[in-house]
Amino acid sequence: MNFTKKDYTFEDLIDIMKVLRGENGCPWDRAQTHQSIKYCLLEEACEAMEALDEKQPDNFADELGDVLLQVVFHSEMAEEEGNFSIQNVLNHICKKLISRHTHIFGNDKTNNTTEALDLWEENKKAEKGLKTQTELMRDVCSYLPALMRAQKVQKKAAQVGFDWDDFTGAFCKLTEEVNELKAAAAEQNAEHMEEELGDLLFSAVNVSRFLEVNPEEALKKATDKFLARFEKMERAAITSGRDLNGMTLAEMDELWNQAKDGRI
Repeated sequence: MNFTKKDYTFEDLIDIMKVLRGENGCPWDRAQTHQSIKYCLLEEACEAMEALDEKQPDNFADELGDVLLQVVFHSEMAEEEGNFSIQNVLNHICKKLISRHTHIFGNDKTNNTTEALDLWEENKKAEKGLKTQTELMRDVCSYLPALMRAQKVQKKAAQVGFDWDDFTGAFCKLTEEVNELKAAAAEQNAEHMEEELGDLLFSAVNVSRFLEVNPEEALKKATDKFLARFEKMERAAITSGRDLNGMTLAEMDELWNQAKDGRI
């Protein structure tokens, strides 16, 4: 294989991975297992999302390549184990796309994106043999970020009418959960506090659903805002010859408020 090409193919990527995992390959690549690199899938996907949001096409392409590498890496290990190959991966996704789009590759008809998505879900339900709504809800991946998983489960519950009538009901439940968390905190029972905090977060996701706000995006932006203000606060402290570690909370609060108000 020519390793100094201008344009590489998908087959080249597979060949490179075989070399890296081969007898004379890279010690690190050869030592990896499905378990040792499983969180790389999540990390690379998150980095691709970040590049997408930052509107950096070249970086986005680079990060998508890292995601693709994870697919090839796991497929190569699976082939070595005699379980499946990259060809099986391609077969699965192609068959899935065809079987889920029966309005394109079959005889079903759809008139808009909503109907197309509903048909996808019906085909998916039939393929997996999911008969009850609980089975549909349990089919939501447990490895999803917790806020995203909660939102998806709530949407599926709402499909059968198990939902608040409006935003007011959801918000009242959120307020109720705040009070229950306060009571649990007063008890100083760690297990109970964890349970009530979970209920509070779940209720907050419900509120976000009625507001049509993505809770993951909302929390991400809130975290970004916190970091930006903290940076301004620390920069102001350094400019004045101080260190945050040596400042009182009141002093830091004053700088924080200045950062919040745009005075620094």
